[in-house]
Amino acid sequence: MLPGSSIGQRLVLTSFGESHGKSIGAVLDGCPAGLEIDEKEIQKMLDLRKPGQSLISTQRKEGDIVEIVSGVFRGHTTGAPITMIVWNSDQKSTDYENLKTKLRPGHSDYPAMVKYNHFNDYRGGGRFSGRLTATHVMGGAIARKLLKVTLGVETNSFTTQIGKIKMENKFDEKMINSIYKNEVRCPEENTAKKMKESILDARKKGDSLGGIIESITTNVPVGIGEPIFGSLESDLSKAIFSIPSVKGIEFGSGFEGSKLYGSENNDLYTIKKGKIVTKTNNSGGILGGISNGMPITIRIAFKPASSIAQKQSTVDIKTKKITMLQVKGRHDPCVVPRAPPVVDSLVSLTLADHALLSGAIKPVL
Repeated sequence: MLPGSSIGQRLVLTSFGESHGKSIGAVLDGCPAGLEIDEKEIQKMLDLRKPGQSLISTQRKEGDIVEIVSGVFRGHTTGAPITMIVWNSDQKSTDYENLKTKLRPGHSDYPAMVKYNHFNDYRGGGRFSGRLTATHVMGGAIARKLLKVTLGVETNSFTTQIGKIKMENKFDEKMINSIYKNEVRCPEENTAKKMKESILDARKKGDSLGGIIESITTNVPVGIGEPIFGSLESDLSKAIFSIPSVKGIEFGSGFEGSKLYGSENNDLYTIKKGKIVTKTNNSGGILGGISNGMPITIRIAFKPASSIAQKQSTVDIKTKKITMLQVKGRHDPCVVPRAPPVVDSLVSLTLADHALLSGAIKPVL
């Protein structure tokens, strides 16, 4: 098992392929036998992430049609590793010929060249490309259904900020059905329009924008997670940082909580419908690394996409001289709108892994 290609302990996702290679794919090992699943359910989540859907995303046209190669028989998981593959079809590798020696600002080109002694695939970023998040979704779609069927757990992620434009209201469950009613994946219609305009404006300028995605997971049972190095925050953070462009993460009150008094930030316990709950949720649903039964709330910061059309100064590693670079190719002016299904997938994979570790989900359904 190569470092960096797999994640999980009991439910292990292994990603393979490169952005401009023949294919990309995933192997999900440890999924319980007996889960009803088919390609259509995985395809539904992949379609929410795939490129070329609108002017605010990359114009690379990939169908991202998934094939299940193993691990599913007669519509149910068998307990064997589930292998899934998507064939790449719209690569334009010639766009990257001028990048053989010129380092793209904000990208992994330089550290990857040094680490792999120039044997790395530089086309489209190779293994470091956002295209590989499709492999996260392949496994995540299965994990998401596993959590829903066995524990009633639901994860929903949405765009809460693009650049300086933020949602005006706090998210509530009534907004869930509005998340995918617009290209930005913001549940507020008017805010979504402003976000889209700002992304298109950045594109016209040959520039890009970042933003924030919020993830809320409900119905998580108390006791999922481990203390110290096996905490839910630790493993969720590790998973989320596998998404290119992610630069920050916070749980519950997060950085804002650092400005409060303990009396303001503490979540007071109470009884609601016979259950122990807290009046507020500044903990973000996790205490001591373990779920406390409240919704797990996460906010994730994405940097502006590094590939921009403007000319930038860089270094040519062959000549060892300063030179100018203009990145060609088809790139997202903002990666945030395509990221919610990826966040859903990685949160689901992490929680399902911990649920299997704790025995909350059995190895055979």
